[in-house]
Amino acid sequence: MSSSRPHHMTDTHEVMNQPAPRGDLDLWEGDPALRDHAGAADGAHLGQYGRKIGRLAMREAAMEANRHPPEAQLFDTGGRRLDEVTYHPTYHMLMQAGLGAGYAALPWEGATGGHSTHAAMVYMTSQVEPGVCCPMTMTYAAVPALRASRPLFDEWVPKLTARLYDPAVAPLARKAAATLGMALTEKQGGSDLGGTTTTAVRDGDAYRLRGHKWFCSAPMSDGFVTLAQAPGGLTAFLVPRWPEGTRNNIHILRLKNKLGNRSNALAEIEYADALAYPLGDEGDGIRRVIKMIHHTRLDTALAPAGLMRAALGAAHHWCAHRSVAGAQLIDQPLMRSVLADLALDWEGALALGMAVARAFDGSGERDRAFARLGVALAKFLGNRLCPTVVGEAMECLGGMGYIEDTGLPLLYREAPLNSIWEGSGNVICLDILRTLRSVPAAGEVLSDMLAQVTGEYRRYDAALRAHMGRFPRLPEEGQARWYASSLATLLTASVLIRGAPPAIAEAYIATRLAGERGSVPGAIAGVDTAAILARLG
Repeated sequence: MSSSRPHHMTDTHEVMNQPAPRGDLDLWEGDPALRDHAGAADGAHLGQYGRKIGRLAMREAAMEANRHPPEAQLFDTGGRRLDEVTYHPTYHMLMQAGLGAGYAALPWEGATGGHSTHAAMVYMTSQVEPGVCCPMTMTYAAVPALRASRPLFDEWVPKLTARLYDPAVAPLARKAAATLGMALTEKQGGSDLGGTTTTAVRDGDAYRLRGHKWFCSAPMSDGFVTLAQAPGGLTAFLVPRWPEGTRNNIHILRLKNKLGNRSNALAEIEYADALAYPLGDEGDGIRRVIKMIHHTRLDTALAPAGLMRAALGAAHHWCAHRSVAGAQLIDQPLMRSVLADLALDWEGALALGMAVARAFDGSGERDRAFARLGVALAKFLGNRLCPTVVGEAMECLGGMGYIEDTGLPLLYREAPLNSIWEGSGNVICLDILRTLRSVPAAGEVLSDMLAQVTGEYRRYDAALRAHMGRFPRLPEEGQARWYASSLATLLTASVLIRGAPPAIAEAYIATRLAGERGSVPGAIAGVDTAAILARLG
C-alpha cells in the first residue's frame, strides 16, 4: 500500500465530506466495553492481539480472502483423486495470526481465564475476518471430545494446541500443527443426528465408514469429528485426513455456494470406506460430540457481538466525520438515538457472552451447569439481534453502507450464520428447556444471578416479577422462544448491572425490560446517549 496521500482534486471537483480511512485500529484499547467485561482474561495478551488483528493490513487481507473464495481440486490432470481445497494466501495469513496467538490453545494451557481470553479473541477476530473463526473454533472445541480416547488425545492434542498453523498436506506425525473439522449433518437428518445413516464396520482397532455428510466444515482440516452407525449404535469417530502413506477415502463432491463466510470452505463429502478411530464406546456418539458442540456454541455466542461491534465502529466513524445540513451526523439527535439503541444490543451481547466464558473457566458443578444454560441463552439472544444491528449500521452510511469496499456487506452476509450453526434458534430454545428440566443446578445458578442484583433498579425488579408471573413453571414448547428471549434479556440486564457503567444498565433496563421503546431501532428517549456512545471508543 502506498504511503502517498490520494489526490482530493479530480478533473471535475474537489472530494469533500468523505471520512478518511480508519487505518490501524486497536481492538483492545479502543474498546472500553470489552475491557470492562473481560473478567479474568489475559489483558496483556489481548492487548497484543488486538493491535495485531486490528491493523489495516489485516482488514485488507480479509477482503482479499473473501474476494477469492476457496476452490475444490478434486482430481489431478491425470484423473487421480486429490480431494483438496485451495485457499487464497491471505486466508493462510489470517489463520496463522489466530492460531499462532493461541486462539485454539489458550484454554487448554492451564492459565487463569483461558476460555475468557479465547472468547475475547473470537470477538476481535470476528470483527476482521469471521470466516477463519470456523476452523480455529472447531480445533479449539475438539479437545474435550478427544478425551474419550487417551491414545487419540495424546497423538492429536499437542498438534491442535501447538500455537502454529501448518497447512501442509501430510500425515499428522510429519506436521508441526494440525486443525480439526466437523462433519455431522446428513441430507435426511439435518439437526436430527439420530437419523444418521453413515455406517461403521470394524477393521482391526479401527473402523471403516461408508456414507455421506451434507455439511463438512473446513474440509482441508487434518481430521474430522463425525458420527456413524456402528453395530452398537450411533458412535463418534475421528477421521484422519492424511493417514501415513496414503489419502483417506474422504471424497469431496462439491463446495457449498454460501451466502457469506466466503473465505472458508464448506463441503459435501462421502466416506468411501474411510479409515476412522472411535471416540468412546459404540452407541455413545451423541454424548461425545455434544462436548465439542458445547464449546463451539461459546464462540457462536461471541461472534455476533464482534460483528455488531465492527458494524457500529464503521457507522460511528462515518457519522463522526460526515456532515449533513451543516451539522455532523454524530451530533444530530435522531442519529444519536439510533446508534445508542444499537450499541445497547451490542454491549449486552458482549457482556453476556463474556460472563458465560467465565463459567467455562470455572471447575465446579455450578460453573458447568451455568455454562451449559448460559451459552444457549447468549447464543440465542445475540444472534437474534445481530442481523438487525448490522443492517441498521449499514443504513447509517446511506448508500455507501451497501458498497463492498466498506466491509459492511461482508458483515451483513455473516450476520445470520451463527444463529444457524451449532443449533438454530428453535433447537437452542428447546435445549434451554431440556437443561432446566435435567440439570437442577443450572436453574439454581440462574435464579441466584437474577436475584442477586434486585433492589438496585426498580424497573428490573418489576420485569423479573413479571417474568416469574408469566412463567411460573417451564412453558410448553410453543412458547419456548418467548420464554428464552425474556430470560436471556433479564440475564443480560443482570450482567450489565454488575459490570457496566450505570448509564448503560439503566438504559438497557428502561428500553429492553420496561418497554420504554418503540418497535424499531432508534425509537427511544430519556437515555444518556453520550455515555452509551462513549463505549464505542
